[in-house]
Amino acid sequence: MPPDESLSALAPLLTRHRGGDAQAANAILAHCHERFKRLTRQMLRKFPGVHMWEETSDVFHNVVLRLTSALREIKFDTPTDFLRLAAWHIRRELIDLSRHRRPALVSGPAGGDSGPDPIRDEPDSTDDPYNLAVWEELHTRIAALSDDDRRLFDLVYYQGLTQPEAAELLGMPLRTLKHAWQAARARLMLALGNEVPF
Repeated sequence: MPPDESLSALAPLLTRHRGGDAQAANAILAHCHERFKRLTRQMLRKFPGVHMWEETSDVFHNVVLRLTSALREIKFDTPTDFLRLAAWHIRRELIDLSRHRRPALVSGPAGGDSGPDPIRDEPDSTDDPYNLAVWEELHTRIAALSDDDRRLFDLVYYQGLTQPEAAELLGMPLRTLKHAWQAARARLMLALGNEVPF
């Protein structure tokens, strides 16, 4: 199903959920299953080093548990609200895993093999502790942006929506979204000292 159809089909499910339909939460998660699994896989790649230890399916399982709990407590007015929360939970899960795994990345896997590691020996190795800290800082800074900027990062950077899809979802002209997205990225770069690893 094309992304725009998937998004438009989500709105009635959220309406059912707001109306108290006991089956709506499961229907929402089933409807978004492939989208969120794909998003988890994409975001996992943006957390260098974590993917050395974690499979997409394991990360995704934890994200589904988080979203299941959220759907018990929160009623969502729009698909944008739900998609943003999903992106936030995936990001939180990966940041937590990154912080948990960093000591192991510095010291190497248990029982460390002294042989050459083709990934570790690459000059721009993604499991380098400095690179991991930079990536962790990037995602932490995105989480600290203003709500408007964070909304754009949630939809365009994390959810992978095209700019026309994001503009339609947010109900704004494409040109306005393009300017807002450019400004949001500039503010993030400024917050990171003009070092953005994407």
